[in-house]
Amino acid sequence: MRLLVLVSVCLVMLVADLRFRYLEVVRQGLSVVTYPLQMLAAAPADFVRNATVYFATLVAVQKDNAELRHGQLDAAQRLLRFEQLERENQALRSLLQMAEPMPVKSIAAEILYDAPDPFSRKVILDRGAQHGIEAGLAVVNADGMIGQVTRVYPVQAEVTLLTDKNHAVPVQVSRNGLRGVLFGAGRGRLELRFTLSGADVQPGDRLVTSGLDGVYLPGLPVADVVSVEGEPHSFAVILCEPVAGVERTTQVLVLGRAVPPPPRPRPINDAERKG
Repeated sequence: MRLLVLVSVCLVMLVADLRFRYLEVVRQGLSVVTYPLQMLAAAPADFVRNATVYFATLVAVQKDNAELRHGQLDAAQRLLRFEQLERENQALRSLLQMAEPMPVKSIAAEILYDAPDPFSRKVILDRGAQHGIEAGLAVVNADGMIGQVTRVYPVQAEVTLLTDKNHAVPVQVSRNGLRGVLFGAGRGRLELRFTLSGADVQPGDRLVTSGLDGVYLPGLPVADVVSVEGEPHSFAVILCEPVAGVERTTQVLVLGRAVPPPPRPRPINDAERKG
């Protein structure tokens, strides 16, 4: 009988609380009172977890710090060599009376999503015509070229990736200057076409943009040769893979066309000087 009465009282209290929420204040008060007890009970587990995270983070920070020191030394060495090469380049240009290299404008962008076309490899950027993006500009990341801007909207732009089957890039072998045309072959691969089987192309060769089309800047890393096959007196089957992570990159840089330098001032003759 006592059990039945207590169960009935509990059921009435549960139904009344569910309907009128009269125990909400009591629950809030109990949560405030029991909070220190909960924190005290969780303290050992929090201490162990925080200590583990602290030591793991400390080891990771020390490792990253050492790698950054080595990277800083390597970067300083490369910078010194670059400055020396730049001085030598300027000296050679002055001796040969060559024009200075033309500056190039670049725009940082981010890939938003893939284009809704299952038969092509295209992505959408978060920059468009309002930001200075134009059709035909090359798109690169930190490793090399990934594609070309093929369609421009006011605030977005469409980029066709190198691996698209309808995309072609004029390239040359950096080792010997041999020129060719690189096409997308699907499945993340590229193919160097219209190259004779006897041409001096080897696995491991780096392909860079030739710049002969006037669209791409010369010297941009594009792909590495993976395999070379072919029969005599025919075109070779040369498969390549992109240097940059074409299918995985998110942060990119849109390279503008080379801007010609301002014209030199016209020399003033004696008549103009006297006048």
